[in-house]
Amino acid sequence: MEYIIINYWAVLVAAVAYMIIGSLWYGPVFGKKWMAYVGITKESMKTMPLKAWQAIIGGFITALIMAYVLAYTIQMSVVSFGDMGITTGLMTAFWVWFGFVLTTQASSFLWEGKPFGLLILNGANTFVSLMVMASIIVLWPF
Repeated sequence: MEYIIINYWAVLVAAVAYMIIGSLWYGPVFGKKWMAYVGITKESMKTMPLKAWQAIIGGFITALIMAYVLAYTIQMSVVSFGDMGITTGLMTAFWVWFGFVLTTQASSFLWEGKPFGLLILNGANTFVSLMVMASIIVLWPF
């Protein structure tokens, strides 16, 4: 029987990487485009229900959950395929992204009338984030 081993340091660093990528993605890189897609301004952000620090803490908690579940899923792939290499990690992250994340994000386009460009912007962010997270998880020595 194989055991699932999770490297909690790798999970923590992967979650931090997710937050850094997101802050760059939705900040200086694509921030203006994202704000235009969702119809908010810097002024309207000040009236949002959560304060910035509350949203950051909530975002970090969700990033930790995502990193842990990704690490667990990668380990399940290793148990199935016997390889803990970068290829296994990236392929697992791709299928998680494609099968669960992108399909969930597509709902905002299909059912909420959000712009297709927002789907591409958000989908690309999570794709890049998951690839970086998977790389950290599989390359971090136990």
